[in-house]
Amino acid sequence: MPQFHFVARSSKGELLEGLLDCTDRAAAIREVEKTKGFPVRIQLATAANAKEAPAAAAKTTPDPTGAIAVQTLSYDQQHLFTEQLALLLGAGMTLDEALQILVRRMKHPKMHGLAKKLHQALVEGRSLSQALKDFPKIFEPLYINMVAAGEASGTLADILKRLVTYLAEVKNLRDRVQQALVYPAVLVVVGFVMVIFFMTFMVPKLMKFFTDTNQELPLPTRILMNVHGAIAHYWWVGALAVVGTTMLLRTWTATASGRKQWDTILWHIPGYSSVLRHRYYAQFARTLGTLLLNGVTLVRALELIQDIAGNVYVLERMKLVQRSVVDGVALSNAMTQQNIFPELFSDMLSVGEQSGRLGETLNNIADVYDRELDKQVRMISTLIPPLVMVGIAIVVGFVVFGILSAVFSMTKGLRPGGG
Repeated sequence: MPQFHFVARSSKGELLEGLLDCTDRAAAIREVEKTKGFPVRIQLATAANAKEAPAAAAKTTPDPTGAIAVQTLSYDQQHLFTEQLALLLGAGMTLDEALQILVRRMKHPKMHGLAKKLHQALVEGRSLSQALKDFPKIFEPLYINMVAAGEASGTLADILKRLVTYLAEVKNLRDRVQQALVYPAVLVVVGFVMVIFFMTFMVPKLMKFFTDTNQELPLPTRILMNVHGAIAHYWWVGALAVVGTTMLLRTWTATASGRKQWDTILWHIPGYSSVLRHRYYAQFARTLGTLLLNGVTLVRALELIQDIAGNVYVLERMKLVQRSVVDGVALSNAMTQQNIFPELFSDMLSVGEQSGRLGETLNNIADVYDRELDKQVRMISTLIPPLVMVGIAIVVGFVVFGILSAVFSMTKGLRPGGG
């Protein structure tokens, strides 16, 4: 019976190495997964001895092609890398083999460099989760902790598959919000440009004709001329006001107190806050449920997702929620006390706590608020276009009224006996 040399990582993170007598390599992988932990490398004993020297050389020999500095990856690239690694591990490959294949397969320079650096860290005896910490701009603590949980439990392939699903759902959530608001945003910009163009280029030609008559113009026409004059001669005041306001806002929000006050305002703005809140509820429930289903403790999971909203106002309250949970308060009660989650959310969460299926319940809650978010986005994207059109109609109507008032005034003066 052939012997296989194995390198595995135990549930405590220790690197284990030894020999196994098995009928084939697949049986050796199953044996390691059953008794030793997560397999990192498995090969025939003779081949293992032959590769010891190259492996040792890999620790000290610099990369002749030069290491590619991997700073950031796009969301799509991170999703693709995770998906490919999950597929390879799910096919029965060891982590060492999977990363070697990714080094050969990934053509994009950054993704190729990432796979190469992770494989090099593995050769040096580090775990995958430890190696991921070298790329904080790519992999968030939540991602790294889920990978660490998978390594500890020997279910890294399953964890990565869940991460793939999670990343896809989060991306889908972001894309839905952005795509739904693109059309209203474009419409607002186009409407603003049309009004400025009309007031800057069309109105002056008409106004010149009226002023040449040397007649007293009606009030609406005079207002229209004054507005045009303000835009034509004092546009730079408006530009300076916009720049100054932007700089003041940035300076204010750069301070701790200013950022907290600004985030509090954002959380309570009618309309906008509705989309912001529902997006947070869906992402919070999805992320927390994913962590709990993958073996992360509730306290640790709450710590990892505290800043998922990117809002200081919410962050401070989530810290209080975590502190209450540490003190023994039920999560649903702790969240109710902070008044940032709706009653429906807390009620559904309480049912999950009582049934002992908190992770599954959180995923169901995420589905509920995904649907609510879609409703909110559709409603806003439906309301904005007619509101913009009404605004444009009011401006154009006022311009037309000002012009017609002047025309009627002139024709009245031209009639026999007029004036």
